[in-house]
Formats: sequence, C-alpha cells, structure tokens
Amino acid sequence: MKKYAWTILLAVCVWALSGCRMPEAPEDAHEPRIFGATYMTRNNPYFDVLHEAIEEVVEGNGDILISRDPSQDQEKQNGQIMEMIEEGIEVLFLNPVDWEKVKPALEACREAGVVIINIDTVVKDTDYVVSIVETDNYQAGVLCAEDMMSRVDSARIVVIDNPIQTSIANRVQGFMDTIGDNPNYQVIDTEIGAGEIEVSAEVMANFLEKVLNEGIEFDVVLGGNDPSALGALAALQQYRMEDGILIYGIDGSPDFKSMLELGYVTATSSQSPKTIGTVAAETAYQYLAGGEVEPYISIEPYLVTRENLDEYEINEWQ
Repeated sequence: MKKYAWTILLAVCVWALSGCRMPEAPEDAHEPRIFGATYMTRNNPYFDVLHEAIEEVVEGNGDILISRDPSQDQEKQNGQIMEMIEEGIEVLFLNPVDWEKVKPALEACREAGVVIINIDTVVKDTDYVVSIVETDNYQAGVLCAEDMMSRVDSARIVVIDNPIQTSIANRVQGFMDTIGDNPNYQVIDTEIGAGEIEVSAEVMANFLEKVLNEGIEFDVVLGGNDPSALGALAALQQYRMEDGILIYGIDGSPDFKSMLELGYVTATSSQSPKTIGTVAAETAYQYLAGGEVEPYISIEPYLVTRENLDEYEINEWQ
C-alpha cells in the first residue's frame, strides 16, 4: 500500500515539475451571447420555420435565442422587446406587428445598444435597423397578377389585405400596379384579414353574405399570404361558392400546396422562410464580428402552380 501511495506522489510531482497544466478551453469558447426574436404572430407555421432557421445558426454558434409571441398586438410586442432588453439581448430579430407603432421599441433598442435585424416585414423607420432581410414582396404580387392575366381575359377581384403589415401591403401593391388601369381587371372589394386564416375566413364570409344579398359577382381572390387565401377558401366552401373562383396566395406553404394538389386553389408566390432566417442570423454574426453587411437583402419569390407543383416538395417549406 505504501509503495502504491509513493508511486502516485511521485507521478504528481513529475507532472507538476514538468509544467503541465489543466487543459485550457478551446480558443473559440465564449460566454454565450443572448439573441432575441419576435414575430407578429406564431399562429402561422411560416414564422415557426423562420424561427427554427435562426435558432439553428445561433445555437450552432454556442449562443442563446429567446423569443416572444405578441399575438398581433403591437403594444404587447413593444413591452416584450423591453423585457428582452432587460434580459440582456445583444441582437433582436424583429418582425413587427405594425410597421409604424413599433417605433418605441426601436428607440429602446438603440438606447440599449441592441442590434436590430429586420425580417420579413419592413419597419417604417429603417434607420434604426442594421439590415433588412425579406422576400421581394412587390414581385410576389406581380407574379400572381401576371399568372391571373394569362388565365383569364377579365376578372372581378377580391383582395384580402393587411395594410399595417408592409410585406402584405407591398404584395398587394405589386398586384395592383400590374393590372394597372386595364378596365378588364377590377378590384371590386378589399377586406382586412390580419394575415391569419381565422380572421380571413370571417371577413370573407361577411363579404359572401353581401354577395348573396346584393348580387355581387367576382371570380378571383388574392390573399395577401397563404393563410388569408386559405381562409377565403374555407368561407367559399362553407357557402358552396368555390367553383370557378381563382384563388391566389403568397408563401408557398405546405397547407396551400396540398390544396393546390387537390385543385382547390390556383397558385402561390413562394418564399423561403428557411433562407430568410438563415441569412438574417448569418448577417447578425457578420455584423458582430465587425464586418460590413448589406442594409437590404431581397430574396426572389417564384410562382408555384398546379402545372409545376411536381417540381416542389408539397409537405415542406422551401
């Protein structure tokens, strides 16, 4: 036993005299940074996919991502951003509920030195953000209008809009500018659907009551996003009025593509929440490392129709 103890003591002495030390942490080890993310709603799978893409990059760098769901309430979102500032976020990935009323939160971030990466829906006061990453939403509307005009020589159109959300507003503008002053294509009604399937179904149902009571005719629906279009579809099916109606969405969601496969809808301008999220997160790290970043990054949409659906994964986001 004594011989064993002396052997251990001798080994310890040799190790100490040789200048050996405990292994050091890898050079790239760091105290985890805290990133924040807030989206206008999580009642839309699009934002779940976008969040997962950001999270993959952040956690892959050994950092922490916290998030909040304001449920389409801008005052609530402003308060949640203040909370995340108190929790020590260095970067905020921001998708605002209201492009104008988010300003108090923008000011708070600037005062606290929090970097803002604006995603999907552009804020009005862009000088508060380091970079904007979004789909070319105007072009998404253009694609829908061009496809509609290639299918029919005239149309009476219902638009499901959401003016406080610049992504949807820009899509509608692209659609409207494309049909222009052509008298054969007329927008006969605009409803506010909040970008959500339930709200859009309700406002479309209210419109269909007017259709029945007043004899209004229409043959095209443009949804500002896929949930808006699918909400309109649900109302049309409830009233058994879906036959002969062209229905356009914008997103390229699996739910919309499933309806496209069944022939219930016409086309969607597809965007990639995976790409937006990944690019946004990589842009944040580039900025934190002292690199120059693009102030505006636009990602091109593409049209998915019944005719080219087999080129895409129906059950996946792009």
